[in-house]
Amino acid sequence: MTDLPTITVIGAGLAGSEAALAAARLGVRVKLHEMRPQKMTPAHRTANFAELVCSTSLGGEGEMQSKGLLQAEMRSVGAAIVTSADASRVPAGNALAVDRDAFSARVTERVKAHPLIEVVEGEVEAVPEGICVVASGPLTSDALAADLMRLTGSERLSFYDAAAPVIDIDSIDMTVAWRAGRYDQSADYINCPFTKEEYLTFFEALEKARSHTPHDWEKLEFFEGCMPIEEIARRGVDTPRFGPMSPKGLDDPKTGRWPYAVAQLRQEDAEGRMWSLVGFQTGLKWGDQLEVVRLIPGLQNADIVRYGVMHRNTYLNAPEVLDSTLQLRADRQKFVAGVLAGTEGYLESSATGWLAGTNAARLALGQEPLTPPAESMLGGLTRYLASANPKGFQPMNVNWALVPELPPQINEKTGKAKKLGKREKRPPLFRRGLSAFMDWARNEVGAEVTPPAVPQHPQDELPALR
Repeated sequence: MTDLPTITVIGAGLAGSEAALAAARLGVRVKLHEMRPQKMTPAHRTANFAELVCSTSLGGEGEMQSKGLLQAEMRSVGAAIVTSADASRVPAGNALAVDRDAFSARVTERVKAHPLIEVVEGEVEAVPEGICVVASGPLTSDALAADLMRLTGSERLSFYDAAAPVIDIDSIDMTVAWRAGRYDQSADYINCPFTKEEYLTFFEALEKARSHTPHDWEKLEFFEGCMPIEEIARRGVDTPRFGPMSPKGLDDPKTGRWPYAVAQLRQEDAEGRMWSLVGFQTGLKWGDQLEVVRLIPGLQNADIVRYGVMHRNTYLNAPEVLDSTLQLRADRQKFVAGVLAGTEGYLESSATGWLAGTNAARLALGQEPLTPPAESMLGGLTRYLASANPKGFQPMNVNWALVPELPPQINEKTGKAKKLGKREKRPPLFRRGLSAFMDWARNEVGAEVTPPAVPQHPQDELPALR
């Protein structure tokens, strides 16, 4: 045991926790540094690892979903984040959503219980010598970010992220709201319907509400995937109701028709006591948040148990500084994972943490770092990070465009290539990607691989809500 090589992991968020466990699984010692609780961030509430600060969803499941493929890849190798999410799930239609406190507690227990992982509390102000995974996350401290910029010679890039308010279910008026999913999916959401007049009153209040903007935020650059509702509203009166407040697929049982607009709530905890407003990330002042939320039909007496908050995210210009192995080009002993590497999304962060931890351990054991196959979703993502246009680079979610197209299918009568629809091509893309990933993980990485069960959902071609 004393002769085992040691690597360092900075940050015990989704990526860092996954990286530490992946590396330890390969038989190397890990020093895992986490600055909380000695130094807290504006967004975190606890000292637990892998704390979720925005949505509680890890994306849509099943063969029709790109995130479903990445989930399956991670399940096949027993990755900690997705398996902990499976054990902490709450109902969310065709999405994998979790009880945030149970989930982070489960990840924390797994990390701290591992005999090869030593947790070191306190801030890391500079990238240490030796083999290291930097997974310090979207709220990387100024000192460490400055040292990363020195190491990479890159400019610092920032965008802004926000969380939605969470409501006590006892304060929701279910004589107005109703339980349903879009297009007859399972009834995992609470829906609050607007008439045109109610919507316009709500929109006017949203326009007038005050944002909480700290003095040092001179220029707000928002990532489109987590746009605050007040920013969406600035794009026009109809923008929210064609976005997060779309009534499509939701028949109001009182009228039998779609309302003018809808606010949806998704279950936050296993007991179903807390519900978050879907797509209502916000940076509004808390008093104004309460006034705006109480203009939503069914939430006129809403008790907000956690207000929405806004925080700054930091990431590297990945195409300039990273290889598809997640190694820094400037120092091959350094790996970067998570949001800092240019990913967007909990699942993407954890998956890059798994790869960075695996590759760091391989390097410590005298083996070459690897890149997953291009057909896999993780391979497609890391190849994109390494090769995207660096000009105006922004964080990337997984999507089907990251993996190669299927070979063309020729129509026997016309001799021309068939044009396949989503339902025709996504399942074979899923199966091809999962098979390629499992073969690679088994034969190249030497991982224990178990074919995962693939959840199926009615209407699973529909996009899962954030």
